[in-house]
Amino acid sequence: MRHLPAISLAALLLLGACARGEDAAPIENVAAENFALEEKIEADNGSVAVLPTDAWIGKWVGVEGLVLDIQPAGEHGRYVLSVTLLDGTNSYEGTADGDVIRFTRNGRPESIRAAAGDETGLKWLAGKQNCLMIQQGEGFCRDEAAAAVAETPSPATPAQP
Repeated sequence: MRHLPAISLAALLLLGACARGEDAAPIENVAAENFALEEKIEADNGSVAVLPTDAWIGKWVGVEGLVLDIQPAGEHGRYVLSVTLLDGTNSYEGTADGDVIRFTRNGRPESIRAAAGDETGLKWLAGKQNCLMIQQGEGFCRDEAAAAVAETPSPATPAQP
C-alpha cells in the first residue's frame, strides 16, 4: 500500500498526457496575430507603407463654413477627425480601412471616402474632383492648385559658407 500514491500519480499523469481529445484546439496567440498584422503594414525596406488615406491629412472645406480636418493620431492608420457642421464642431477617432476612414458618430458607424463634388449632393461642390464625403450632403473639397502647392516640398535653403 505504500506505493499506491505513486502509482495513482503516475496513472493521473498518463491520463492527462493522453487526454488531448478531438475537441482540443490550439491556444490562439493574440500577440502573434497582432505581430502578423504589423508585418503586413511594414514594407520590405522596413519603412511603414503609405496608406491611401494618408493623402487626406489636412483641411477640407465644405459649403457655408463646413470643415473636415484630418490629423494623424500617432499610431499609423489612425486619425483624429474634426468635423465642423452647422451645429458645431465634434472630434472623432478614425481608423484607415482600405480606401476609407471608419469612425463612430452618435453610436452609428460612419466612413469618409473619396468622392467627386457631384456625388456629395451639394450644388456648390459640383464639378470639383478632389473631395471627400461622409454621407449625402456632407462633402468637403480641396482646391487642386492649393493641394498641389501643399504637396510640393519647399526648396532647401542653401548652406552659407
